[in-house]
Amino acid sequence: MSRIDYYDDPAAPTANSLVPAVSAVVRDERGRVLLQRRRDNDLWALPGGAMEIGESVGQAVAREVEEEAGYLVEPVYVIGVYSDPRHVFAYDDGEVRQEFSVCVAAEVRSGRLRVSDESTEVGWFTPDEAADLEMHPRIRVRLTDGLAGVRAAVA
Repeated sequence: MSRIDYYDDPAAPTANSLVPAVSAVVRDERGRVLLQRRRDNDLWALPGGAMEIGESVGQAVAREVEEEAGYLVEPVYVIGVYSDPRHVFAYDDGEVRQEFSVCVAAEVRSGRLRVSDESTEVGWFTPDEAADLEMHPRIRVRLTDGLAGVRAAVA
């Protein structure tokens, strides 16, 4: 299903659903962060996505990182809860979604880097390299907070 990402756009349609989501700041032993280049908007992003019914936040984080990057991770702590009603996703089935995302720091337990059908690239980046990548402003806030060691911010 394709989507259009709107941010602070007066032409954006009005949201008709509110969806809980997760994202993860995953760092390796060298301090690099795991990022994916999304197929739907060609921007770099943290692994993450909508929660499924019956999942905890930790289970959703583990599922999303494994699906999108190939790693089994263990959630460690909540970085923050992020929501912005100016940011909506319009899907071709008529859903216009506003999400709120629980962003979690997570550690790799096992697995191997792989690209999913949702992305064109996945890789590990130093904080300086990540600063130069094109990403949505709302993702940049989460990444910056995660790299700074923020815990339980609400934005």
